Amino acid sequence: MAVSVAIETPLQDDVRRLVAALNAHLLPLSPLEFQFKMTVEQMAGSDTTLFVARDETGRAVGMGALKVHGDGLAEVKRMYTDPTVRGQRVGSSLLAAIEHVAAERKVKTLMLETGTGDGMAEAHRLYTRAGYAVRGPFLDYPDSEWSAFFEKPILSEQTA
Repeated sequence: MAVSVAIETPLQDDVRRLVAALNAHLLPLSPLEFQFKMTVEQMAGSDTTLFVARDETGRAVGMGALKVHGDGLAEVKRMYTDPTVRGQRVGSSLLAAIEHVAAERKVKTLMLETGTGDGMAEAHRLYTRAGYAVRGPFLDYPDSEWSAFFEKPILSEQTA
């Protein structure tokens, strides 16, 4: 399946559908206080760029966001692939697009927080295959059994 990934506004029905599906997937996996969600309105902020993957019919089949925090640090947020297309490299395509824009924006390190347990195994595989390393909590995320943290250098000091 061919997918295209583009920067789009989160304020559209396709994205709201993906966000609702992601939230439904996450709901049984951890307590609400350990689910660090962004609404579409929050994703529309100037610090966040949303990437949407679409199949050849134009249907939105995945999303991911880049949230820039400053000082060379940015975060991957709201990664989700529709279950009907999992295993077809949609997540990898989204992550590559996020990393490309992060490099253009001179991000030195990309970090992310994701859940733990069986329901998140595919996400962990995606991140480790893409070169992300396990790390401890960052920013204001609490250290808990419900969260896993990853990071990947994007720009070295020599290329920054």
